[in-house]
Amino acid sequence: MPEDFKTRIILIGRSMAGKTTLIHYLTDGDLGYKKTQTVEIFNQNMIDTPGEYLERRYFRGALMVTAADAEVIVFVQQATEHGTMFPPGYASNFPKPCVGVVTKADLATPEEIEDAKKYLEIAGATKIFVTSSYEGTGFEGFIEYIEEAAEQCRK
Repeated sequence: MPEDFKTRIILIGRSMAGKTTLIHYLTDGDLGYKKTQTVEIFNQNMIDTPGEYLERRYFRGALMVTAADAEVIVFVQQATEHGTMFPPGYASNFPKPCVGVVTKADLATPEEIEDAKKYLEIAGATKIFVTSSYEGTGFEGFIEYIEEAAEQCRK
């Protein structure tokens, strides 16, 4: 992650989708699993949310309120998950750029990766990145894109 990275992002996805691992990879942290219990902020610019906030409809309002502090919304979809928690057009709830990240690509088949990308597309993600925190792939374009998207929002 570039040291001058200032874009404030929020990661939204179901439990075990890889949101916290993604943040740990971007911040050069330990990739070990830790269950996110509450909204957490890393490096003052990355907002990690519990998966239950997406999985339980009555918590989705909390995601919209918390996203008000972000410049870019990041939908996180695990590549090996068969199905999705993102409703069609979910991005329309956020008046900010929404991008998708497919995680755990190293564990998935090409078909599973394509399905995950379709789920994010249906949810309204305008750009989709396929990543693997353990292999360190797919992040350069992601970082570049969210910095550009945030710059457009600031204008």
